[in-house]
Amino acid sequence: MSRKDAINSLYLKKPEPAAGESEKPSERVRTGAISAMGTSLKQMTDGAKLATRLQEQLEKGDVVVEIEPGTIEQSPIADRIPTDVDPAFDELVQSISDNGQQVPILVRPSPTGQGRFQIAYGRRRLKAAKMLNRPVRAIIRKLTDQELIVAQGRENLDREDLSFIEKAFFAKNLEDSGCDRSTIVSALCSDKADVSRYIAVARRVPEHLVKRIGPAPKAGRARWLKLADGLEHAGDSFEAEKVFSDEKLAGANSDTRFQAVLRAVEPRKASKKAASSNIWKTPTGKRAAKIEDRNGRTTLTFEDKVVPEFARYVSAQLDDLYRQFQSSRGEGGD
Repeated sequence: MSRKDAINSLYLKKPEPAAGESEKPSERVRTGAISAMGTSLKQMTDGAKLATRLQEQLEKGDVVVEIEPGTIEQSPIADRIPTDVDPAFDELVQSISDNGQQVPILVRPSPTGQGRFQIAYGRRRLKAAKMLNRPVRAIIRKLTDQELIVAQGRENLDREDLSFIEKAFFAKNLEDSGCDRSTIVSALCSDKADVSRYIAVARRVPEHLVKRIGPAPKAGRARWLKLADGLEHAGDSFEAEKVFSDEKLAGANSDTRFQAVLRAVEPRKASKKAASSNIWKTPTGKRAAKIEDRNGRTTLTFEDKVVPEFARYVSAQLDDLYRQFQSSRGEGGD
């Protein structure tokens, strides 16, 4: 029997007669065990095809799967600045609890071993899944280190824009890890000049202080530069613990904490003496002159309509008035 005839017999087909042979009129094929074997082979083949197709889709990132959060590692480059007060995260946890996770995270197979993954983006969703003790929905995609970084930066910019200081430290961390400027530019969707400004600011503000402040989304480059200048001017006299020990900052958002630190390092302006003034009235009660003391100067202003010519009279008497003043204090003449 030829190979073709053997395969056909598995699927209950009669073999075609060879040349010169006559077909046997009534040969019956045993169907029980052979039919079952054919069905099993077909199921195995279909299962292998499905597994291959699923693997191809996973590699392309076309399929969303559920993964245990404990198998997912963090990205080697941090971008977000964690904060203790994050109402938006609390809302995210509640939303996932009520409606499920609508948007998957992106992970890649971890370089550290089989069965583990490394996150590209979606750390807040991953954290929420851990808190809710449920699997996280994810897309698995094979990514190089550079592709991981670019995907991480782009998704953050597309979904919820990073604050200025988060961009600054993301750029600094990328540079410190050995990334070239072109990769950093791609990750931040920026240009080389902006990347240079980000990194310059990040290197002037202590990272430990930024983590205590938080992302401060309302503070742009100018205000962070002002803070950097203030910190350098204050030097060792700046006491971070004194600032953050204020009870008002315990539940405050990061913008409020930023303002508190900025106020603490701003140079103190010399206090100006408050202006004081007195009104001189004539014996009849009319307002005739104003005596004002401001910033070390005293001015005497007469109302000409009330006491005409009186200002010139007083001016002419200044010498005699001054001598009387000295005499009253026991001082001699000049």
